[in-house]
Amino acid sequence: MNLRRDVFQAIADPTRRAILLLVASQAMTAGAIAANFDTARPTVSKHLQILTECELLRQEASGREMIYHLNPMKMKEIADFLEPFRLMWEARFDKLEAVMKAYQAQNEQKS
Repeated sequence: MNLRRDVFQAIADPTRRAILLLVASQAMTAGAIAANFDTARPTVSKHLQILTECELLRQEASGREMIYHLNPMKMKEIADFLEPFRLMWEARFDKLEAVMKAYQAQNEQKS
């Protein structure tokens, strides 16, 4: 039974996030990706498997090697999910900034 991996569990791991950043700049082989980490290649391969199962990466055979590409559509799904939270925090920071400016102005008037 192949359980569908959760994309948010996949990106929760710092190594997998680092892999996504690497592959975002250019498509890479597993060996080229593994060369950027101090872990064993089978460990990096497991991370690649998880990212591929979540469709964050897609594989393309090139001769005997597999080339990994970022899947921008899946990344957009993550961004779309996070957007309401970003807007909420921006609004909160804007309110905090307004309170801080009012407080600063009030203190400057007292001086």
